[in-house]
Amino acid sequence: MPIAKVHRIDAHAPDDVSGIEAAIAAGRIDPKGIVAVLGKTEGNGLVNDFSRGLATTRLTALFRRHLPVDVADRICLVMSGGTEGGMAPHWIVFERGEGKDDGKSRASPALAIGRAHTPSLPFEQLGRIGEVEQVAAGVRAAMKDAAIDNASDVHFVQIKCPLLTAQRIAEVDARGGTVATRDTLKSMGLSRAASALGGAVALGEIDAARIGDGDIGTNWNLWSGRASASAGIELLNHEIVVLGMSAAWSGPLAVDHAVMADAIDIEPVRAALARLGMSTAGQLPPADRQRLVAVLGKAEASHDGRLRGNRHTMLDDSDISSTRHARAFVCGALAGLVGHAEIYVSGGAEHQGPDGGGPVALIVDRG
Repeated sequence: MPIAKVHRIDAHAPDDVSGIEAAIAAGRIDPKGIVAVLGKTEGNGLVNDFSRGLATTRLTALFRRHLPVDVADRICLVMSGGTEGGMAPHWIVFERGEGKDDGKSRASPALAIGRAHTPSLPFEQLGRIGEVEQVAAGVRAAMKDAAIDNASDVHFVQIKCPLLTAQRIAEVDARGGTVATRDTLKSMGLSRAASALGGAVALGEIDAARIGDGDIGTNWNLWSGRASASAGIELLNHEIVVLGMSAAWSGPLAVDHAVMADAIDIEPVRAALARLGMSTAGQLPPADRQRLVAVLGKAEASHDGRLRGNRHTMLDDSDISSTRHARAFVCGALAGLVGHAEIYVSGGAEHQGPDGGGPVALIVDRG
């Protein structure tokens, strides 16, 4: 019976994989079981954030030293740039082990991990229904890989999606096609938006028939409470990681999720912690912090420029992207609850939670 293992490891730079190397050398991580790595890197999180590509290159080289190339290249590498404020750069390594429950942990259901790689996306489809459909198919494949039959048992879907560059737009022009936008920065938001809607369709949150090209990146009434999308220049396809609970898995880890209605709405997160056995009226005490293996969240500046009735300026700052403001702000709000800032907060939450809010996943060791 598979057992999920999750390792949160400090990163001292985007190319610093020494913590993962040390864990492999010590036998704490078996590279043959690695399914995915999520990374928070300290770039700007925008089109020209090459910290993501640097991290991906270093991780790929590391895993190819331990695994056959085709096996290493199946590992999903989801790099999210931007560690503004107090957010700590780090890696989250998802590993699948095999064996029986050791008796020290609760029986199944337990955390289940699935992954999928989609084909390369034709860039005419980026930000359009074609991308929604491709991601929906990929999420379903990742659910099957995780042995999750019921979409209600999925608590988080992490999608890494591509973006447009000037070169990619020129290639579409050369073959007589059209793109959804010629603004490369806007293409990040459109790709995240279509990917999130694809996740929502696969999870049964939204009927595909309700979505048209004109809804993508505009109709904020359509959203997923469990999909998270991050765009990057370092890939041409989608890499998808599904986290949920499955009776086909055992082990001590469990996952639950919450949806923040806005950037300071931490009470649903507190309620999810309570469901996972960590009830607290204030900040998590040190013992519970040790059991909280990972926190994954989304951040978005509300499009009306207001937060609980007050004006915010995240959308008006011409020097710093609103996604950078939002990441730092939401990480701070969550850090105040969980007691540390090694939190994976991805910026740009188009259709990922209600406008200005976003989904949060919590992985806890119940052992």
